[in-house]
Amino acid sequence: MATAANSVTHPTLIQVDPFVPALQQKGLHNRWHPDIPPFATVKPGEARVFNIECVDWTGAQIGNNDFSDDIRDVDLTSVHNLSGPIAVEGAEPGDCLVVDILDVKPFDKMPWGYTGIFELENGGGLFAQEFQSRAAKAIWDFEGVYATSRHIPGVRFAGVSHPGLIGTAPSHELLATWNKREVGLIEAHADAVPPVAYGPLVTGANVGQDLPDDVRQKIYREGARTIPGREHGGNCDVMCHVFPRGSRCYFPVFVKGANLSVGDLHFSQGDLSFCGAIEMAGIIKFKTSIIKGGVEKFALKQPIFLPSPVDPLYSAKLIFEGISVDIHGNGKQYNMDATVAYKQAALNAIAYLQKVCINEYLLLSAAPVESHVGAIVDSPNACVTLALPLGIFEHDILPKEEGLRKLNFGQCAIRSDGIL
Repeated sequence: MATAANSVTHPTLIQVDPFVPALQQKGLHNRWHPDIPPFATVKPGEARVFNIECVDWTGAQIGNNDFSDDIRDVDLTSVHNLSGPIAVEGAEPGDCLVVDILDVKPFDKMPWGYTGIFELENGGGLFAQEFQSRAAKAIWDFEGVYATSRHIPGVRFAGVSHPGLIGTAPSHELLATWNKREVGLIEAHADAVPPVAYGPLVTGANVGQDLPDDVRQKIYREGARTIPGREHGGNCDVMCHVFPRGSRCYFPVFVKGANLSVGDLHFSQGDLSFCGAIEMAGIIKFKTSIIKGGVEKFALKQPIFLPSPVDPLYSAKLIFEGISVDIHGNGKQYNMDATVAYKQAALNAIAYLQKVCINEYLLLSAAPVESHVGAIVDSPNACVTLALPLGIFEHDILPKEEGLRKLNFGQCAIRSDGIL
């Protein structure tokens, strides 16, 4: 095991170069499959602390520049490059793997990250249909715990750094369940743009280890894509306030060794995500332990999280409400649909921020906004709120009798052909 440059006592189990394409590096994979062997093994226990290095979620496809062509052209078949798997000695199916996230930070040689809006036909996002999404990007510079952007000036906030993707390996049975239910959903909505789900795909699949060709091809054919969260954890990035550094995670174990993988690190993200938070490459520090029989003891159908006590304090917030009526579309009334209410709250916030000329579409993905279900009992309208912290702005954005003052905040990075 190599020793991390920033740590004298704790080993770095996986080392990466954040500027080299992920497909050219060992110890990275982008599919969930029980036949991917562990890249490294650790012993559980309080004294067993280790580091794992992670590339950004696209595997070095996005650059620190002022155009969004790289976002437009990103290859989404090979994203979510995970470091691992890491086996934990003694973990068996039915156990609970306890993972303490001790620290998450960017590489010293790469003190920047990005937020992106993806094309409707290549990735989409929460509001891809509403805005007919075109590629846009903001580069964020890190200074200690703070992030600022030349593409969204006038804003500065403390990050809540966390892994966007973390989970244990599925069993063969669980993997088959995932593929059956998700492929069925895809078939039921075959013409959806963007797609409702992403089934197994050989193109872009990566294991990051030397394996027999028949094993590799089996993984490529069957491996689950990493886009959604599932019973093992997976893509839970919008829960940024749940597992930043200092958090504890309780994962069900489905295979011997648990085979923990992690990636898609974020410097910051709100409870609202269009397409990417502040994506970064960096280092995450772990320790692990095992609770034997934890799945039965805790009725552990999905992971449980103990949030960190570390969280930026923004006491003053402007809160936007959304109800289950499509007030920004055709006016349709929905019955207790919290998803519709959530989107309406976000669209209300976007409409407001457009009055003060902020790159609102990118800002709400990256900033520490918080969403809450306000009510799901008052038929027919579910209510969801979105809280925007006022302390992140360098100017006053509160409602006033004279209205909101529009300021020139420049332009986010857009396509080189100028299409928005």
